[in-house]
Amino acid sequence: MRRLISILLYLLHSLSMEAASRSPYRIREDFPIFTRVRGPKPLVYLDNAATTQKPRRVLNAMVLYYAKANANVHRGVYSLSIEATQLYEDVRRKIAKFVDANSWREVVFTRNTTEAINLVAYSYALHRIKRGGKIVITEMEHHSNIVPWQLVSKINGLRIEAIPITADGYLDLGSIDKLLRDADMLAIVHASNVLGTINPVKEITRTAKEYGVTVLVDAAQSVPHMPVSFREIGCDFLAFSGHKMLGPMGVGCLIAREELLESMEPFMGGGEMIREVTLSGSSWNEIPWKFEAGTPSVADVVGLGAAVRYLREIGMDWVRRHEEELTQTALQELSEIPRLRIIGPESVKDRCGLVSFVLSDIHPHDLAEYLDRTFNIAVRAGHHCAMPLHTKLGLVATTRASFYIYNTKEEVQLLAEGLKQALKHFKA
Repeated sequence: MRRLISILLYLLHSLSMEAASRSPYRIREDFPIFTRVRGPKPLVYLDNAATTQKPRRVLNAMVLYYAKANANVHRGVYSLSIEATQLYEDVRRKIAKFVDANSWREVVFTRNTTEAINLVAYSYALHRIKRGGKIVITEMEHHSNIVPWQLVSKINGLRIEAIPITADGYLDLGSIDKLLRDADMLAIVHASNVLGTINPVKEITRTAKEYGVTVLVDAAQSVPHMPVSFREIGCDFLAFSGHKMLGPMGVGCLIAREELLESMEPFMGGGEMIREVTLSGSSWNEIPWKFEAGTPSVADVVGLGAAVRYLREIGMDWVRRHEEELTQTALQELSEIPRLRIIGPESVKDRCGLVSFVLSDIHPHDLAEYLDRTFNIAVRAGHHCAMPLHTKLGLVATTRASFYIYNTKEEVQLLAEGLKQALKHFKA
């Protein structure tokens, strides 16, 4: 049986060609979606902050799981279930290593970043922060790191205050000591999905810890794009999504300090998360399974494991450097376009791989539709689930181009050309 497990693990890890060479042109060959064309125009996919495309390795790993190892995980004593369980739990260990967690026991599988943050809100904040307590967020947060805190604050009578942003898109850290002095929790984004700003979460966490504040970091836009170490940051919770890092939709992770997970109540109840159930009461499973109620999305977890292996082979340092080059090209090209305003920091070192902007008086929705129809360029338009930030900026919406490992400088230049043509088309 162990031999069968080893063979299956080997097959899952060997589904693609050799480790992708560090060239976006070579990497693109691993992604079936880039065979998609509209007439003579190839797909230019610049919406990676919303979701990333999937390499064959990920797709094949999921198909192979369903074809060769499909069974419900945990507690099954027959070989197929044992194999499926090992595949599932093997990914937990890969994730722990990928983000430098202290132990695989600190990795909780969720559906996405949103669910991971809600888990902390309801399992930790709701039980630990007393009436009148305070949660600190920032003005650049995604709705997923605002709304859960509002919900538990209504239940417990808590206060929510926000670290403001400066005119050039950075956090105003001059106010942080005052805000954290009487706070119970800090929930902060690592990299903004609108501004692109990479926040100094390690330093901010250190300050928060001086005041005894519990820290959650929303790493949805950082873990896929740069080396991230849970231990180095020093936070208590770290949340991210699989679909933003080449994995499938429907799986994400919460990384949490083991002693906190041990002390927290479950988020959801049902099968898998229990040790014993009677009609009068129940006791909980060990961590991390205490927080994974019901049948998990095993194939999605297996796909995430394949995505992590793919990224590790490329190297997260290379991923970051490549995105810096693309972002620098975008900032240069877009800054030369008349009546275009770039949102966020000017320095590429302070940005993740995205650029949000407004072009003249063209509505971002109209602009995104024009780029899609005319050039087969996919960008995101709207408030990007960050309405408070757009309100602070005095904007209804922005257009966002976001980059990843398979994007090229030529695609960025085509985007710039498309924006110039849009000015003529809309007579803006």
